[in-house]
Amino acid sequence: MGLFSPMSWHPQYRSSKFRHVFGKPASKENCYDSVPITHSVQDNHFCAVNPHFIAVVTECTGGGAFLVIPLHQTGKLDPHYPKVCGHRGNVLDVKWNPFNDFEIASCSEDATIKLWDIPKQLLTKNLTAFRKELVGHARKVGLVEWHPTAANILFSSGYDYKVMVWNLDSKETVIMSPVKTINCHQDVILSMSFNTNGSLLATACKDRKIRVLDPRAGTVLQEANYKGHRASKVLFLGNLKKLLSTGTSRWNNRQMALWDQDDLSVPVTEVDLDGSSGVLFPFYDADTSMLYVVGKGDRNIHYYEISANKPHLNYLTEYHSYNPQKGIGVMPKRGLDVSSCEIFRFYKLITTKSLIEPVSMIVPRRSESYQEDIYPPTASAQPSLTAQEWLSGMNKALCLPPRARPDVPQAWGRAAEPAASALRENPVRAHGPHLASSPQPDGKAACRGWPGALLPARGEGAKVGGRTQAGGEENLAHGRL
Repeated sequence: MGLFSPMSWHPQYRSSKFRHVFGKPASKENCYDSVPITHSVQDNHFCAVNPHFIAVVTECTGGGAFLVIPLHQTGKLDPHYPKVCGHRGNVLDVKWNPFNDFEIASCSEDATIKLWDIPKQLLTKNLTAFRKELVGHARKVGLVEWHPTAANILFSSGYDYKVMVWNLDSKETVIMSPVKTINCHQDVILSMSFNTNGSLLATACKDRKIRVLDPRAGTVLQEANYKGHRASKVLFLGNLKKLLSTGTSRWNNRQMALWDQDDLSVPVTEVDLDGSSGVLFPFYDADTSMLYVVGKGDRNIHYYEISANKPHLNYLTEYHSYNPQKGIGVMPKRGLDVSSCEIFRFYKLITTKSLIEPVSMIVPRRSESYQEDIYPPTASAQPSLTAQEWLSGMNKALCLPPRARPDVPQAWGRAAEPAASALRENPVRAHGPHLASSPQPDGKAACRGWPGALLPARGEGAKVGGRTQAGGEENLAHGRL
């Protein structure tokens, strides 16, 4: 059954630059084949992606493990490919550090969270040495989430009904106690989401309540007791001061609900979808105001445009494929290929074929020049705060690129300057493959955004793993790591 019945949405022909966005699946040679994807029934993504690697939870005997595959290493996976293993129970969630592309957090049924340093060179044997272990939950840990603006702050939720806040700045290898434990939930936490600056945390819980919390104080600021919607996933919608939840209605239909974050008494609007049973994963792109809805076990990805005014949820269209997805990964905006007008990229986990299939969401444009209107300044890979600053009560917005030069639309910090000079001197050579092996300094980079001025025309540049190299690995697609 399709995700939307004729009665669940009403096409309205409104002006939108994203009305004709379409999904483009990768060719067979650019997919990841023979990947032993986990058979876990947990309603998680099971996949995490950044501009260097794709991490996917896998099957493993005698404990839990996940694979870390270099993004450019497409095709058939070696059956003896090394794993990241060290958990004593099944791995339930993995998340890349948004400020360090070579650090990943994993949580497991063994009630621990582990942090791993991923080497820049290919793994030649199983990685079992973790950098840090976080021990505090009494039962298995289902979710981990990095703070969006503060460095080295990690959140975890477990089947002990607790959310724990961890400060990773400690020199200890094993951290036994979190800096904060939030005890307000009465059942298993199903979903966690931060607002843009990380000052609020929204949770969906199995006790059928949505909560908006102060993550530092651990207090409940808003709580939804609405009986007509049982939420399984919740998501902050950028700076709109609204929440979106997916779940089921009282008649067991799949449903989306939009909420005012300051008043959770009743939803602003509800949309009944269909009678399927798979969990709906929502993804929001604040740069384009587009919402993508991905159903577990579905073959479709549906997308909306979100507006501050009614009707709020404006249905656009759907991407249809023949293979159902068990999980899904999403590439950060800085890893996209702007030369092809790509605005979002999914990585579908297809267990029936042991396949990971990239799907690019493309805005069709006739012009081959850089399309600045669909690439506004976006968050860089630079934290806005230290862990201690955030814990002391400071809030800062996501790090955006400053305007420093009148002849360049966006300035992206010190690391972009050499590439800009090279491009001015020799436009072809600046994008040549000789720069593709430039190392990433300390796993970090300056605060910078979409590099329109540094990009070649469509079709130029060295493409590695579906993304354009513009001045080496320091200037991938959006010019920042």
